[in-house]
Amino acid sequence: MQDEVYHYNEERWQALVEAEALFTRPMLDLDVEKARAYLGLERLGIPGDLAGRKVLCLAGGGGQQSAAFALLGADVTVFDISSGQLERDRLAAEHYGVGIRTVQGDMRDLSALDDSSFDLVWHPYSLTFVPDARIVFREVARVVAEGGSYYLMCANPFFSGLTHHSWNGEGYTLQHPYTDGAATSYPDQDWVYDRTSAHIRQPLEYRQTLSRIVNSLIREGFMLTFLSEVRGDHPGAEPGSWAHFTGVAPPWLEFVWQHAYGSLSRSSTTCPAVGS
Repeated sequence: MQDEVYHYNEERWQALVEAEALFTRPMLDLDVEKARAYLGLERLGIPGDLAGRKVLCLAGGGGQQSAAFALLGADVTVFDISSGQLERDRLAAEHYGVGIRTVQGDMRDLSALDDSSFDLVWHPYSLTFVPDARIVFREVARVVAEGGSYYLMCANPFFSGLTHHSWNGEGYTLQHPYTDGAATSYPDQDWVYDRTSAHIRQPLEYRQTLSRIVNSLIREGFMLTFLSEVRGDHPGAEPGSWAHFTGVAPPWLEFVWQHAYGSLSRSSTTCPAVGS
C-alpha cells in the first residue's frame, strides 16, 4: 500500500533516523531487570513470562522495545515502515547477541505475517500516522492469536494536534474538529531531536476519535483489559510549558486489549457502521 501516506511516513522517518531523533536511538544499556522495568508489563496486566512467546513490535522500530522483549526471552518480530529504524533493531540484536526478525512495510498491510501467529502485538505511538485506524485493527486481529494481547499507545483523541504552543494565557485552545481522519500538523517537540541542526517536515497525523478506536476493536473481537491516561506530574510547572500542558491535557492513552473471540466484521457479509 505505497500511497502518498506511505511515502510521507517513510521519508519523514528516514530523516528522523538521520537526525538521531529520540525514538530512533537503540537502547544498548539494558539487562533483564532494566528491560522488565522499561516495558512495565506487570503494570499493564500482561503476563511477564515471555520465554518463547511470539511478540510483534508493530510500527515500533528503533532498537528499543524489540531489544527489551528479546532479552526477556521472547521470539521477536519488528514490523516498521523505515529501513533505517529496522537497521537500529538489527544493531541492538547484534549488540545483545539475540535474534530479532525485521520486516519492512505499512501497518495497514500485514500480509507478510501469518494468521494467528503472535501472542502479543506491541504497538507504540504511530496509529495517528494513518487516516483510518480500522484498517490497522483488522490486520492486527488477523495476526494475533486467540487469547493474545494487543498493547496500543496512541494520541488522546480529545487533544490530538494540541500542544503547549496552544496556550492563550488562560488555557489550551482546541482548534481542530473532532472528526475521524481530520489531518493535523504541529512542530516536533524540542526534545525529539536537535532542531538547530535538522530541518524535518512536521508530522502529518490524522485524528482517530475514541468511538472509532473502541468500537472498531470490539468489532474485531477484542476485549479491553487496561486503560491509562498518560499525563505529566510536574507541580508548579510554568503555564504554556510542555510539562504544564501534559498535566492539564493528557496527551496519550494506553490500552491493553485481549483477543477473546472471532471478528464480528469477518463473520458477516456486511459490516455495520462503527464509530466513524
